[in-house]
Amino acid sequence: MKTEVKRKFLEIKSIEDLLVAIQPNKLCTLNLVEPPDFQINKFFYKQIGKNCRWIDRLSWSDQKWIDYLNNKNVKTYILRDKEELVGYFEQIFSNEDKSCEIAYLGILEEYFEKKYGGYLLTEAIKKSFLNRTKKVWVHTCSLDHKNALKNYLARGMKVFKSETIFLNLD
Repeated sequence: MKTEVKRKFLEIKSIEDLLVAIQPNKLCTLNLVEPPDFQINKFFYKQIGKNCRWIDRLSWSDQKWIDYLNNKNVKTYILRDKEELVGYFEQIFSNEDKSCEIAYLGILEEYFEKKYGGYLLTEAIKKSFLNRTKKVWVHTCSLDHKNALKNYLARGMKVFKSETIFLNLD
């Protein structure tokens, strides 16, 4: 059975347009995963993605994860509260057009509704603009968390493209 999915692409072109969400508490830390660790990305992808139908990477072999994360244009950051894992984001930088895609961003379910999502997105946008980026972009869809689109818009991102696709989700 085909499922209708509404997808939106959003962008922000200047750090000055960022509407900052404050840090939920002083014990939060955000760290670059260096060296890359595919197990961390795989963990977050599966845990966060299970409720959002993230399925494209479920068939990836460990080697494919390693190869992907060893690309110098791919960066992963982890958000922690004390020592507890909260969420992550992956960035993919493009040298061609000086853009940065926030490829994946999410928080674990137990941290929903506690202001971590807005803070994580704020930091993802800030980190993206540190590399002389001209545009930070992301896409979201109707399968993502109900507050995903609201969060992107609340941080100052603007929709630049919308589409409807049909996916076979069986």
